Amino acid sequence: MESFAQIWQRAAERKGGDAALQALLPHANPNLAKMSDGQLLSSMSRQVFRSGMMWRVVDNKWPAFEEAFWGFEPTKVLMMSPEQRDKRASDPALIRHSGKIQTIFDNAQMLLDLSFEHGSAVQWLADFDSRNIIELWQVLKRQGSRLGGNTGPYWLRVIGKDTFLLTNDVVGYLQAHQLLDAAPTSKKAMQQTQALFNQWQDESGLEMAQISKVISCSVGDNRV
Repeated sequence: MESFAQIWQRAAERKGGDAALQALLPHANPNLAKMSDGQLLSSMSRQVFRSGMMWRVVDNKWPAFEEAFWGFEPTKVLMMSPEQRDKRASDPALIRHSGKIQTIFDNAQMLLDLSFEHGSAVQWLADFDSRNIIELWQVLKRQGSRLGGNTGPYWLRVIGKDTFLLTNDVVGYLQAHQLLDAAPTSKKAMQQTQALFNQWQDESGLEMAQISKVISCSVGDNRV
């Protein structure tokens, strides 16, 4: 197993030096706990729609989604009548995908359930220990709708929750260095990956997202 210092050195050489690499690193959102439930549901829903679709198309239509779903405030969303829900699913101003439209209502309920259980969904997210971030991924997968795979982790990255990502480059690095004993998405491999990132964090003092980015920059074709 390489030290993180070795990984950093290779990434820096590929990206034009330490300063250039440092400028590429993401940062956790210090104001995450101040987000509203509506902002959480909106960003979550947008990420669900982006999965498998052109992001530009989704982003261009998102103002219409904000208007149609009353700012994504979960309580208001869940008060919609069946007729109102059907109208949204067939609205040409939106993206007519009934399955993904349904996730808006399912995930609104999840956020309300989390608020009931923990007092505040956003505070619970903000406080969740990133050194066990794979457990948060599993909660989103189990209790949410279409938040499995990389969708949940990418959403966490969008809102600024510190998380690593299992991108092709990261998975390729782990497999090339024989650091996984099972398929990357298996429970065993994810536990091994979390342990590795915890070790690299102890060594480097960096955030999980930053470590993930450095690993991605250290492999593949993404040179300067």
